[in-house]
Amino acid sequence: MRRADRLFEIIQQLRGSRLVTANRLATQLEVSVRTVYRDIRDLQASGVPIDGAAGVGYLLRPGYHLPPLMFLPAEIESLIVGARMVEAWAGRSLAAAATEALVKIGAVVPSERMREAERVPIFATGFRVQEDERRNLDDFAKAIDERLKVNFAYRDADGGDTQRIVWPLALHFWGKVWTLAAWCELREDFRTFRVDRAERLCLAEDRYPKVGGRTLEDYLARVTCAP
Repeated sequence: MRRADRLFEIIQQLRGSRLVTANRLATQLEVSVRTVYRDIRDLQASGVPIDGAAGVGYLLRPGYHLPPLMFLPAEIESLIVGARMVEAWAGRSLAAAATEALVKIGAVVPSERMREAERVPIFATGFRVQEDERRNLDDFAKAIDERLKVNFAYRDADGGDTQRIVWPLALHFWGKVWTLAAWCELREDFRTFRVDRAERLCLAEDRYPKVGGRTLEDYLARVTCAP
C-alpha cells in the first residue's frame, strides 16, 4: 500500500469518534507500530485533528472531513466502469450525468492515478439500446422522481396492445432489458413492464397520491415474498 493511501486509511479508521490503538492500526495496515506512530505525527503536523498518545490510542475530532474525492485506485476504476455502463445502457440524462461526474473526478484526482484507472479493460457496448428506449427511460425516471402518472401504449409478449395509465415506482436493469415497476390503473394491481415495449408516453401534470398498498415498499414486499 502506498503511503498516501495508508494515511487516508488511517483517517478512515479513526472516524466515528472512537479510540483506536496503534497496534490495531498496524495490524489492519500490515505495517509496524513505529510506522503508525510516524504516520500519526505527520498527519497531526499537516493539520489533521487527531488526539491521543502512544500506548493509549488515537481518535479523530468530530467535524473533520476529507475532500470527498480521495478515492483509492480500485474505487476510481469501479466508478469508471459504472459510468461506462450507464453511458451505454441508461437514458440520455443519466448517461450525461455519469460523463460529467467523471469529468469532476478527473479534475481533482491526481492525473497519473486517473490515467491508470481509465486503462481498466472493462467496457460496455450500447448498440442494442434504441433511442426510443432511452427516451422512455428518461421519461419514466422523471415520472418516478416527481410522482407523475404516465399514459402509454403497451405491447405485451404475445403482441397484444393495451393502453395503460400507471404510477411509476422503480426502474430495474436485468442485463439485457429495463423494466418498470408500477401500479397499473387498468389492472388495479402492481405490474412490471418492459421499457422497450412502451410507446407514445405521455406524462400527466398531476401527481399520483401516496396510497397504502400501492407504494414501492408494497411492491418489493410482494415480489420478495413470491414463491
